[in-house]
Amino acid sequence: MTDITIIEYALEVDASGLNCPLPLLRLKKALMEVQGGDVVKIIATDPAAHLDIGVYVEQTGHQLLELTRQNNVQVFFIRKSQL
Repeated sequence: MTDITIIEYALEVDASGLNCPLPLLRLKKALMEVQGGDVVKIIATDPAAHLDIGVYVEQTGHQLLELTRQNNVQVFFIRKSQL
């Protein structure tokens, strides 16, 4: 049996097929559309997306709740900071 955590999110962004910096730019736009504390799910296929998004989240005070990778797809769940 697999322990799967279900994360509720306010907005999903599909950045599949987009290369740097477009997944990050799509995430930034999505975070402007949601309230503090809301979660954004972003799907990316750019192999470097985890680096760009990780640094951005760290520098801006948002929280990376989960990152999963399967084949060439990365799925991020990011909680917008309350500030």
